[in-house]
Amino acid sequence: MTMKRLIERAYDVKPFQVTGPEWMQNVHFDILAKFPPDTKDDDRAIMLRTLLEERFKLAVHKESKEVSGYALVVAKRGFKLKPVEAGGSSINTNGGRVITLRAKKASMAALADLVARNLGAMVVDRTGLEGVYDFEMRWTNDDQIAGGSDADAAPSLFTALQETLGLRLQAQKVPFEVVVVDHVERVPTEN
Repeated sequence: MTMKRLIERAYDVKPFQVTGPEWMQNVHFDILAKFPPDTKDDDRAIMLRTLLEERFKLAVHKESKEVSGYALVVAKRGFKLKPVEAGGSSINTNGGRVITLRAKKASMAALADLVARNLGAMVVDRTGLEGVYDFEMRWTNDDQIAGGSDADAAPSLFTALQETLGLRLQAQKVPFEVVVVDHVERVPTEN
């Protein structure tokens, strides 16, 4: 993994939320480590941060600002899903030209995060919807096949959100937190 990707995972941020030396995007590292049994996901990120701080001398600070992005909101015609019983959630995507998203017991905050990663822009959940939902949605990022006659044709992400879920993306200023790398060593310390 690149150092940038390791930092994204350690701080649970998207690629566009990490700034630092250019080499972080190109130099790859293999990290071999075991988490203790029953380690919670939140604890894994903390453990990864500690590893990066100790072995790579990582030092960061966070900056907050408002940027142009999107709010995920309920569309005028209303939300189309019914909540399901809470439990273990999963959101999986697959595809090339056409992307299929399958969500089980997913929150709207988790959907907003996935949409942000897909668009490369900040998306915040402003739906006001509590609970979790099961759904499947297909879309394409390829404008040439969106709405075309191709058998794999699918709508844009914006259209799929509205038609499938009854949600829309509203352009607006949204809060944005950036992890700024103040220092990171290119060569880690030995075990």
